[in-house]
Amino acid sequence: MNTTEHPRCSYAAYLLGRLVMKVMGWKVEGGPPRSNKMVIIAAPHTSNWDLILLLGAAFSLRLSINWLGKDALFRYGAGTIMRFTGGVPIDRSKHNNMVAHLVEEIARRDGFALVVPPAGTRSYTPTWKSGFYWIAKGAQIPLVCGFLDYERKVAGLGDSFVPSDDLTADMDRIRKFYAPIVAKYPENKSTIRLREEG
Repeated sequence: MNTTEHPRCSYAAYLLGRLVMKVMGWKVEGGPPRSNKMVIIAAPHTSNWDLILLLGAAFSLRLSINWLGKDALFRYGAGTIMRFTGGVPIDRSKHNNMVAHLVEEIARRDGFALVVPPAGTRSYTPTWKSGFYWIAKGAQIPLVCGFLDYERKVAGLGDSFVPSDDLTADMDRIRKFYAPIVAKYPENKSTIRLREEG
């Protein structure tokens, strides 16, 4: 695969994505960077509707994605659907080296667009989980600001950059991007800060 071409979903998925966004009355803005590998931040995450809108937006952009979800979502018949849409189950009760594993997986693949909701929950948290950042930095691939703005009913992909050696500067850039974005439940919008920032 050409290194500037993002991983593309099927045409059927593209049509489904367009249909979902049209029915829900949402628009899609932006697009993926010129890279076949990326980590996409999924924020803000405060509602179960976020996943449906995320998939609709990604498919509308002809982007094939993989996303992380708690393993409970993959039980029984729902698991087949979740995996079909790019879901990767995560057992949050176990402390394993997920970052290193995903960096290796990204290096092994020809194309990989990993979507990570750094809040890790729909409820408010005082910090984001930092895995998304260290995966992108370890793999030296673009970190993309994916967003769902419920006020404007717009979803899409915005600012993107390869993480630098200045964690705080990188996070300031991310904070600036998400500052005007409105969540479905604003009171549950998590603070954009990593524990590593001190």
